[in-house]
Amino acid sequence: MKRVLGLALSILFMVMFVLSPMTAMAATKGQDQLAEANKVLERASTEVEMGDLEKAKASFEEFRKTWLQIENNIKPDSSAAYTDIEAAMGQFDYAAIKSKRDDLAKALTELQAVNNKYISSGYAAGSGFEQQDITLSDFIVILQQTKGATDHSDANAALSEIKKARQSWLSVEGAVVAQSGTVYSDSERDLVVIQAMLEQGDLTGAGKTVASMITYLTPLASKTEYTMMDAAMIPIREGLEALLVVGALLAFVKRSPGAEGKQGNKWIWTGIAAGLLFSLILAVVVKFVFSSGAFGQNNFVINGWTGIIAAVMLLYMSYWLHRQSSIKDWQQYIQNKSRKAMEKGQMISLGVLSFLAIFREGTETVLFLIGMVNQISMQNLILGILIGFGVLAVVAYLMLTVGVKLPIRPFFIVSSLIVFYLCLKFTGMGIHSLQLASTIPSTEAPLPSIHFIALYPSWQSAIPQLMIVVFAIIVIVYQRIQTKKNIIKPISG
Repeated sequence: MKRVLGLALSILFMVMFVLSPMTAMAATKGQDQLAEANKVLERASTEVEMGDLEKAKASFEEFRKTWLQIENNIKPDSSAAYTDIEAAMGQFDYAAIKSKRDDLAKALTELQAVNNKYISSGYAAGSGFEQQDITLSDFIVILQQTKGATDHSDANAALSEIKKARQSWLSVEGAVVAQSGTVYSDSERDLVVIQAMLEQGDLTGAGKTVASMITYLTPLASKTEYTMMDAAMIPIREGLEALLVVGALLAFVKRSPGAEGKQGNKWIWTGIAAGLLFSLILAVVVKFVFSSGAFGQNNFVINGWTGIIAAVMLLYMSYWLHRQSSIKDWQQYIQNKSRKAMEKGQMISLGVLSFLAIFREGTETVLFLIGMVNQISMQNLILGILIGFGVLAVVAYLMLTVGVKLPIRPFFIVSSLIVFYLCLKFTGMGIHSLQLASTIPSTEAPLPSIHFIALYPSWQSAIPQLMIVVFAIIVIVYQRIQTKKNIIKPISG
């Protein structure tokens, strides 16, 4: 209990440090990174000249991914450069819709010119972005004004409003990415496309895209201010599944004989500490190196792979726990471990699994806290985090107390079911995250969405979950058959 509270307080102080203001990174870093990214645009220009428009579009998407990673180094140095670059990117997106060779070539030339202007220090230094006192609801009002201007065929007014919206976007993007990384990506894309459409005189297309933005942003705008309980629910919600994994592991090692239990306990706590540390390091990287949007994208990849690796380890853990559910097997295990210390590989696996569980949920916590920080007072944020970790500490204590007191068979059956459930859910969530990151494809399946087990209407995520269930059934049936054979043998003998 004390150890949990100590870790919670350490997290609190680190979060306060991470969320405190710091000076922006040097402009030269952004200039060097953009100069390197410009080489991709040169390749895209060559591909357009050769008439391979699809290849040029693919190269531009490569540039866009790089831009998401480096934009936060340019934004603090020059908001004008940031705005001009994104506007030029929007021109290419709009030209890509029409797929006209000359328009694509022109858009690439203009984008390279803007990039080169920034690279050669053509923008005034120290003109970085300043946070505005604006809510997401206020931002939607600007979009509605843009829509009204397009409806009245007032291109100049619409263009003025969308430029205002783009400046305001920088102040509300955290509130969006905290709730949906997908909506964030769509918003960034649509903002620049709308401006490009208006500059080309396409009022109808711009009006439709603005209307679409208003539709998908409006549900998020209801959350304009966060309370202490909202802050408390983040560690509770995100930490509960990690706690189930860690709780099962700690309860298991407490039942193990002397030295083996102590060693296993150390490895698990080492994994927990490493998971917390890496989550905090990630928080620093996200806040001061990447933009929140870049993290919103990369977070899918992080959660995807950590979820899948953890699921594989959880599947084995569930199988092992199920095997120990008979008193005879557990006594045999104890005797073996009394003669031979637990193998180092098994010890390390306990630490790795606890690390993955903590780190996976830690990345989500980082994203939500960064998105929340501008809509909550620091006092409520701190109290909320304290309450959240306090609740987790109480739950952890109860899990360990009750778990250790359970009889052998119920303990292992309950533990194996919990771990199996988490394995099933981590598999679905991991694959779904990789699909959101476009790492693996998604084929629609006639299935319902069930959040409790992370079942999604996609064959790529549903089939592995089905295979896990089938595997579990086969194991249970096989073990029952073997048990009956062992009972019959002595009788027949």
